[in-house]
Amino acid sequence: MRLRVAHLTAAAVSAFALGLAGCQAADGTGSPAGNSGAGPALRVVATTTQVADFGRNVGGDRIHLTQIVKPNVDPHDYEASPADVQAIATADRVRKNGVGLEKFLDDTITSAGFTGTVVDTSEGVTVHPGDAADKEGDPHVWHDPMNAKIMVRNIATAFEAKDPAGRATYEANEIAYAAKLDALDKGIRAEIDSVPTAQRKLVTNHDAFGYYVARYGLQFVGSIIPSFDTSAELSGRDISDLVAKIKAAGVKAIFSKSSLPPKTAEAIGQEAGVKVVEGDDALYGDSLGPPGSAGATYLAMEQHNTDTIVAALRG
Repeated sequence: MRLRVAHLTAAAVSAFALGLAGCQAADGTGSPAGNSGAGPALRVVATTTQVADFGRNVGGDRIHLTQIVKPNVDPHDYEASPADVQAIATADRVRKNGVGLEKFLDDTITSAGFTGTVVDTSEGVTVHPGDAADKEGDPHVWHDPMNAKIMVRNIATAFEAKDPAGRATYEANEIAYAAKLDALDKGIRAEIDSVPTAQRKLVTNHDAFGYYVARYGLQFVGSIIPSFDTSAELSGRDISDLVAKIKAAGVKAIFSKSSLPPKTAEAIGQEAGVKVVEGDDALYGDSLGPPGSAGATYLAMEQHNTDTIVAALRG
């Protein structure tokens, strides 16, 4: 696959607004992210669940974090609320995911009257080309843990620039989390390698796993939604073609995604004669899951996805 380097950031995923504030903001779970250190905390606004999780791991108790997109909510179709506008209006800087993922962000920034600096948190990530509807490229870069490491480094750099007194904390947190990402990557590769090569074939209900497929040597057969954007629709001809591909390739399963209804996947699975992985076993594609779920954190999400994929493909 031909790649290009994007100066727009990717997966993640992810707007960060940094400002000094003494007030307390809620994190994505509705609980406060406190600051036990001296001085005011950084006020952080993150658009996506993934980048919010990265921010919490890097920032620790030196930040107050407000997360815009909530768990199991699709960022492709998200519409900003008045609270989102207010959060950005009071920010010092905004950091975005880019690559076309957050279609709501530009208008929200305009509505907020924000005139500060907008920075891409995943600058330096190599972005896969998009299709005709996604000319900026595939925005789902976080499904490669090595891309997540780039995002985490950029987030730490942003925190350090705004809060030099916390540099040692941010650096230590980044190093610790990067080690977890390396361990995750190694574990995923070992699990995927346990699946016979001929069985490493993936069909999903949304084309969100291109970076995962490329990183771990899977074969992507097709998706029910024929685009990186979940608002795209599959035609009758597309369905027939996908069923034919599934049968010809000997695909073992269709993987539904937690933030999308599985009905079309079920219909195609029945016609193609293959099982559909859904419900609690559904993959987390565009968003993390709620607290307590198998996809509550980035690390948990990728592990759940891998365990689910391997179990289905080996079965």
